[in-house]
Amino acid sequence: MQQVEHTQTAVRPHASATLHQLAHARAGDKGERLNVALFAYDPAHYATLLEQVTEERVLALFAHRGASRVRRYPLPNLAGMNFVIDDVLEGGVNGALNLDGHGKTLSFLLLSLEVNI
Repeated sequence: MQQVEHTQTAVRPHASATLHQLAHARAGDKGERLNVALFAYDPAHYATLLEQVTEERVLALFAHRGASRVRRYPLPNLAGMNFVIDDVLEGGVNGALNLDGHGKTLSFLLLSLEVNI
């Protein structure tokens, strides 16, 4: 098995960046509810993420999918946060007409969010 090394994209001070330059994410789902965990690569960026990746911004990002509510749970000891997003999976695994009813790839949508550094 080939080992793949992760390299972070350089981030300039006082610039904007997409979350994927600062963090990684993992998504899971249950019915109509999506769970997305976001973790900073560098704990020094956690305060920026906490300040700028708000429930309101995440709800707006997922609004086109019918999201009705977002709850954010900070995880300061892990330099991360967990988002629970309701009504975003268009019927869930068995009811959705889209190809990804599981919601696993929706973490990439969150990682496209832009933040100021």
